[in-house]
Formats: sequence, C-alpha cells, structure tokens
Amino acid sequence: MSVLHLKIPTPKGDVSAVWHPADGPALVVGHGAGAGMDHPFIVGFCEAVADEGIAALRFNFPYMEAGRRTPDAAKNAIGAFRSAFETAGDRSGGRPVLGGGKSYGGRIASMAAAEGIPAAALIFLGYPLHAPGKTGQIRDTHLYDLTMPMLFLHGTKDPFAEPKELAKVIGRLGDRATLVDIDGAGHSFERSRKDDPRVVGASLAPQVAAFVRERL
Repeated sequence: MSVLHLKIPTPKGDVSAVWHPADGPALVVGHGAGAGMDHPFIVGFCEAVADEGIAALRFNFPYMEAGRRTPDAAKNAIGAFRSAFETAGDRSGGRPVLGGGKSYGGRIASMAAAEGIPAAALIFLGYPLHAPGKTGQIRDTHLYDLTMPMLFLHGTKDPFAEPKELAKVIGRLGDRATLVDIDGAGHSFERSRKDDPRVVGASLAPQVAAFVRERL
C-alpha cells in the first residue's frame, strides 16, 4: 500500500509525517536526536514493520522540522509525540497504538507514556540509558512508573547503554520488559561502516513483529 504524507499540528507548529498503512496495530516512531524522519534507518524500519502487518507513523520533532540541530525542550518534544500518537489513533481504526523510536525518539515516547498517553506497548530501538561513559547518570526513573509491555532492542556495543547497566533496569522492570540483544551492534545497530542503514533498520522489524504478536 502507498504511504500517505501528512502535516501534524503540534504545540510548536505543524510537522511533517508519513503514514505507512497496514492492517494491524499502529506504531508511532520518533527519530533520533541527530537525524529526522527521512533518515534511511527510520524509513527502512517503518517500511519493514508495515510489511509485517504493523502500521507505522514516522514524524519530525519540531526542532528538526525547523532545520535546527538542537533538540527541543522535553515538554515540546513530548507534546509533539502526543500529537503524532493521536494522529495514529485516528487512522488505526480502533486497533492498538504503540509508541517508540530510535534513541532520543524512544526516550521521548517513554516520557510521553509516563505522562499518560495510552500506548499499548513501547518499542525502544537503542534506548539512550546514559551518555557515553557516564554510567553514573542513568535516565531510568520514569520507566518504573510504566505498566505497558516494553521491548528493548539493544546493540551489545552501544555506548549509550552499557549491558550491565541495562540489565539492572530490565531486572527492575521484570515481566514488563523484553530485551533483545543484537550481538556486536552499535548504537545505530551497525556492525561496520559499510552497513546500509536502511537495511539495518529493516532487519529489526521481525523482532518487533514477534514481540507484538506475543504481547498484544
């Protein structure tokens, strides 16, 4: 099915979005801090997820839409994610809507969920648990307030989530959390500089589809 290009009104102005239709649940996909919704990783992932029967909505956060490199204040990013989530809900035909994203986008999804968006589940593509080398500054407090199922797809060489620190968080979350390690992969799930990010993004779709079938 053909994708649909949209404009989504947010508290900080309209942002661009693309809807990838499918017959199953919908997944709202936030992009990483340094690249927008048209990054090949995001596009490849959303296309492959839709092929697995999960509709996907990718969108730009307002700072990216405006051509800035510095992310918005958290409240603005959360407001934009909420708007995208509502748009996906309007198009999902009453089917469940999930939240998630790549790195920064996944973290904003989790913060939006902590503030009450009714996500059926959360999908984290490289959750940024801490800045590289700063394992004493873990960004996890709000995760323990969440009750929905959560999938953490994690590269074992990701400097934004040391395996030992992530394992502690997963342990505290208990049955709510599912961890899938991608052996040898970095923060963008790359194993070498020659990897095609579109193919890498697409490669994660089967794990997401399996999680959705099992947990929803």
